[in-house]
Parts: sequence; C-alpha cells; structure tokens
Amino acid sequence: MDNDKLTAIRHSLAHLLAMAVLEIDPGAKLGIGPVIENGFYYDILTTKPLSNGQLPQLENKMRAFMKRNPSFIHETASIEEGKKLFASQPFKIELINDLVSEKKVTEVSTYKTGAFLDLCQGPHVKTTSEIPLDGFKLTKLAGAYWRGSEKNQMLTRIYGVAFMTKKELDDYLNMMEEAERRDHRKLGKDLDLFMISEDVGKGLPLWLPNGMFVRKKLEDYMYEKEMKKGYKHVLTPVLAHENLYKTSGHLAHYKDDMYNPIDIEGEKYYLKPMNCPHHHMIFRHDMVSYKDLPLRLAEFGNVHRFERSGVLTGLIRARGFTQNDSHIYCTKSQLAKELLDVLKLFKEVYKDFDIKDFWYRLSLPDLSNEEKYGDIEDKRMWDESSTIAEDTLKAFKVKYVKQEGEASFYGPKIDIQTRNVMGKEDTIATVQLDFYSPKKFDLYYINGKGEKEHPVIIHRAIMGSFDRFFAFLVEKHAGIFPLWLAPVQMRVLPIAKTHKKYAKEVVKALTSAGIRAELKDSNDTIGKKIREGELRKVPYLLIVGDKEVKAKSVAVRKTGKGDLGAVKLKQFIAKALEEIAKKK
Repeated sequence: MDNDKLTAIRHSLAHLLAMAVLEIDPGAKLGIGPVIENGFYYDILTTKPLSNGQLPQLENKMRAFMKRNPSFIHETASIEEGKKLFASQPFKIELINDLVSEKKVTEVSTYKTGAFLDLCQGPHVKTTSEIPLDGFKLTKLAGAYWRGSEKNQMLTRIYGVAFMTKKELDDYLNMMEEAERRDHRKLGKDLDLFMISEDVGKGLPLWLPNGMFVRKKLEDYMYEKEMKKGYKHVLTPVLAHENLYKTSGHLAHYKDDMYNPIDIEGEKYYLKPMNCPHHHMIFRHDMVSYKDLPLRLAEFGNVHRFERSGVLTGLIRARGFTQNDSHIYCTKSQLAKELLDVLKLFKEVYKDFDIKDFWYRLSLPDLSNEEKYGDIEDKRMWDESSTIAEDTLKAFKVKYVKQEGEASFYGPKIDIQTRNVMGKEDTIATVQLDFYSPKKFDLYYINGKGEKEHPVIIHRAIMGSFDRFFAFLVEKHAGIFPLWLAPVQMRVLPIAKTHKKYAKEVVKALTSAGIRAELKDSNDTIGKKIREGELRKVPYLLIVGDKEVKAKSVAVRKTGKGDLGAVKLKQFIAKALEEIAKKK
C-alpha cells in the first residue's frame, strides 16, 4: 500500500476520533487533526477532563462508526456559509478568518462523514471500509496550546497510531514499549544521572554526580583525541555584544532561536547561540601566516538557544548545552584534506562508541530561498564549497544522500544521521564549510607572496553536543554503559555476613587495579542485592560465598547477560582491564 493511501487512512481516523469525542462530549470545541509520522492527533477543548482510561472507549466508538461504512464527502462552501456551518466551533472560525486574510480564499473546503462536518483539505478514504479495524490504536493524551502559542488556550491533544495491518501496529507498539524503557529522561531519573528543576527553569538540566562522571569521561576522551590531532583548545564567554552577531549574520538569520538581549550599561548583549563568531575573534587577534595554517581551534562551549517549551526533550532538546565544537582555519588548497581528516575522525570516534547505524547527508542550499541564502551574493561560492564537500564524500567512499534547503546560511554541510530508539531519523553531528564568514569578519592570513588572503573555515562538532550525545548513549545502551564509561563498574555482593571480609578484599583488589567498584554489604538477601544492582545498571555484579572465599574467585553476573560463572579474581581483573582498554 502506498504512502498516499496510508496518509488518507490516518487523516480519516483523525475525523473519526473527533466524532467519538463529540459523542461523549457534545460541547467540545475542535482544533486541528493532522496526520503525523506513524499516525495522527486531534487537538480538542473539552468541557470535562479526558483521561487515558477513556481511550479504549473512544477507540470502540471509532470502530462502531467504521462498521457503518460512512463515506467521506468533499464539499466546498462560501466564506459566509462556512462561518455559519462552524458557528459553534470558534477555532474553526479563526482558521477560516486566517485563510481569508493570509491566502485570500473565497471558499472553504469541508469533509462530511455522516452528520459530522470538518474544515479540511483532505485527503480521505472514500468510505471507512478502506480502514483496517485492527490497524490503529489511541496511545496517549497531552496538553497542547492552541496553534503552539503559550498565549492561547490549552487544549487536549489525543494521539493515535495507524498502520495497514495488525502486525505492523503490534511491531510499532513493541518498539515504542522498548523506546520507553530506554528513554534517557526516565533512566536519567532512575539512575541519578541528571534532573530538571522547575525552580531552575525548563530545558536547563542539572547534572548529578553519576551523569557528570560519564559526561567528564566523554569530554576527556574528546580532549585527548583532539590534542593528538593538532587541535588547540580555547574558552569563550557565554554572552557577547550585539555587534558580534550582526557581523556573523546570526541576528539576521537566527534571531528567533536566540534569547532577548540583556541591557548592560545601555548596550545590548546576547547569550551566545554559537561558538563560531567568538573563535573568529581569536583567529583575528594576531597576524597569521600561511605557515601557521591549518589552525584548529576547539572548545567545549556552553551555548543557549530559545527552544519552545513544547519541543523540550530532556537533554536532546534543551535551552542550555555544551557543544563539542571546533573551527578549522585553512587555505583553500588545504580544505579537502582537512575535511577528509574530519570525516575520518568521525568514523574513529563512532567506532569507539560502537555506533554502526549511521549515514551521511549532504545538506545543500535552496538558492530560491533568498531570506536564508541571499546574503551570499557570489553564487559561485556555493558551487565551489558544495563541490568540495561532495568530492570529499566520494573520496571517503561512503554512501550519502542529498538534501536541498538544509545547508547553513553560510555554507553547505555534511550531517551525520542515525535512527533513535523510536526509529526516527536524527542528526547526531555535523561538519560545515564556510567561505562566507572570513569575508564578513575580514579574516585573513599572509600568503607565500606576502599578500593578504581570506582563509576558509570548517565548522565541526564530532559529538554534536555532549548533552545530546550522552542522551543518545543512554538510550542506545538502555542505561547499561560500556564498562569504561560506567560510573560504578562493579558491585561486590557477599551472600552472608561471613563473606564480608573477603568481599572487602575483592573491592580493594579491584580499586587498586583502577576499577570503580563498591561493596553492597546490606543484610538483604542475595536475590534482592542482585535485583537492585541490575536496576542500577551496574555492568558487573560479583557474588562471593563459601566457594569463592575458598577459591579466591568471584561468581560473575553481567547485567543484561546473566550468570557468567566463577572466575579466579586475578583472572577476572585482567579480563576486565582488557575490556576497559578496548572500550567495549
């Protein structure tokens, strides 16, 4: 079945959902009911609260409607007639008024199903017989401001998913169940990794000791990698004068994602949304020779972006985060090699983190979009930079896809794409080519002829942001970090009081070897100790009883894998250190 058919089915189900709500709440006011990825939703202002427990009731009503096999009949009406038809639906009237003022329409499109009428462009199925009875499910309720604005009323959003077969639906629901189990927000709370405090503010995470340990390991790892590759680390402030962002183009192209300015002694300062303009200032502060290039500046830079509350998602979409950022200033002749080296570094890092399912997207400009790309008057600059980016991907011998309109306002980029635990495509990192900023900032070096020449710039973030990458790892591993990353690598569990002395010896031997181990010497049963250790996602649980004391061994249990049997302590330590060294 093609996507158009599935879209029509999902859209039709949204109407059936609205019909079901109106049957139990005739006074409800309807917002919109669009198709979304994997399903649909409808925003509704109800006269009485709905609960998740009522979703099966609504499903049953939808199926009852479907069994009557009503048609979806398309009709048009004049603006005046449309307002009469929807006189009791204020949100529909608002939409009609907007259609008139913004699109200058002279009539409205409606779809009628039985006695139900909705303002809608379609598409829909002809009759409900085309909709599989067992192919959909209502999944959850959420609050949603009308038209996404916090200034408007809060409506109830009812979500549903729909597929062509029950098997597809079941497979999707199973995936969603697994995704919920792996959700970094849930695991972040369960494992004391990070928290969000309303007193601090939405989208502003507080890192707890366990989470900060892992994050510091990520930072240390990248710092070592970058230093070996010739990067020089810098540190820049979290705000800057408006002139910096006027020059960079961010106030022209990125202002909606920036916070309002701060007045400091009558001058405007902005929280930085990007590190790049600051790095350009560092490059510009001293005379640079061609012999000094490439210059690779790196920073673990704190940035702030105005993310709307409706899209905030733990560490994945936050208002404050830290980028694994770098800007490489080089000559045009050096550009291809530097870009290739960056792609190699991506591959090297992702191998260490066992990230295999990723691909490359060449994001190019849509030059018809003058608002976004009109600043670069020399269109040859786009052609040249885009060709270099694509030729480098070809030289790297990797598969890639092209996407117009996704380039930065200053240049093309190569995005590294993967799928998250919900099966959705997601960008985890990016590298961008920039011929634009050196001219805007009057950046230059002295070439071999003693003349001034503009460098070119590579913007790159191997891990994207540490926050987002951390969330990705939490979900990838379901909270069971690889041994080298785990805050607590091992727990030693004595079966009885008589085994505590040896258990302490085991902990001492582990810690002396550089392994992060702790003793769990409570009076709980060994079964409870094991369950607690697995809930805390400790990679290895080492159980010691009479046999282990006598043999100077440990009974090894690996979280997620089960019992691995008894091993001599010295032998186990050697294997664990090997696993840590190999970053498994």
